[in-house]
Amino acid sequence: MNYVILNGQILERNEAKVDIEDRGYQFGDGIYEVIRVYNGTFFTADEHLTRLFESAEKIGMTLPCTFEELKNLLASLVQRNKVNDGIIYLQFSRGVAARQHHYPDKNVEPAFTAYTKEMPRPKDKLENGVQAKLVEDVRWLRCDIKSLNLLGNIMAKQEAAEAGCFEAILHRGDKVTEGSSSNMFIVKDGTIKTHPATNLILNGITRRVILDICKEQNIPVQEEEFTVEELLSADEIFLASTTSEVMPIVKVTGGEFEAGEPGEITKKLQAVFEKKITQQCG
Repeated sequence: MNYVILNGQILERNEAKVDIEDRGYQFGDGIYEVIRVYNGTFFTADEHLTRLFESAEKIGMTLPCTFEELKNLLASLVQRNKVNDGIIYLQFSRGVAARQHHYPDKNVEPAFTAYTKEMPRPKDKLENGVQAKLVEDVRWLRCDIKSLNLLGNIMAKQEAAEAGCFEAILHRGDKVTEGSSSNMFIVKDGTIKTHPATNLILNGITRRVILDICKEQNIPVQEEEFTVEELLSADEIFLASTTSEVMPIVKVTGGEFEAGEPGEITKKLQAVFEKKITQQCG
C-alpha cells in the first residue's frame, strides 16, 4: 500500500485530496524539497529542511510545524512505505483561499503534502557521463527560492530532452548559471569553478557537499561566474543534484565540448561523495 502525507496526517494515497482553490495549484504559490533516501535512511535531511524553512521565510510563509516535527513525520512516511533507495518529495503551498493575487488572510494555514518514490541510483550514467544542451535562461530572478514555479525549468528540460540530452545548461547571455534541475561545475587546469550562490541559482545541497569535499581534499574552487566560452573550453564539466549526485557531462550539444569520458577530478569527487553516503546511510 502506498501512503502519503496530507496536512500532517499519513493516509493511503487514494484518500488524499487537494482543494481546487489551493494556491499551489492556482498560482504555484509554495515551496518544496526533495530528499534522497539510501538504504532506508535520509541523506542530508537537515540541510534540505533548513533550506525549506529559509524558502518559506523568503516568501512570507510560516510553516505549521517545527523542524523536528516535520523531520519525524517524513521519517515515518519513509518507514511506512518501506523505501530503500529513493526520494521523498514534500511541498507546502500557501493554503486554500478564494482566488486573489495577493496573499490571503493570516489565518489561512499552508497546505502540506508529501510522498515517496523508489529511485535507484543512476550508476550507469555516473560511470559513463551524460550529454547536455545549452539553453538560454529565461527564468525569474529569485532562483534562490525553491518555489513551485518551475515552468521555465521544465521548458528548458524539455528542449534538452528533445535533443536527446540529460540536462539543459542554462545561461543568461554569455554567463552560465546552472542546470534546469542541477548546479553546474567546470574544471580547468585543476581548479573547479561554479556560479556563486546568488539569487540567480538555487544553492543546491549536493553543491554544498561538493564544496565541503573540495576543502577536505584541497581541491581549488572558485565560486564565480563563468562564460559559455569557458564552459566549452573546460577540461571537465559535471553537474550536481540530489538525484543525480556528481554527474559527469561528456558532451555539450550546441557547443564544441566533447570529453568522451568522465575526468579525473570528477571521478575523485564521486568517490568521496560515495563515502559520504556510506557514512550517513550505511
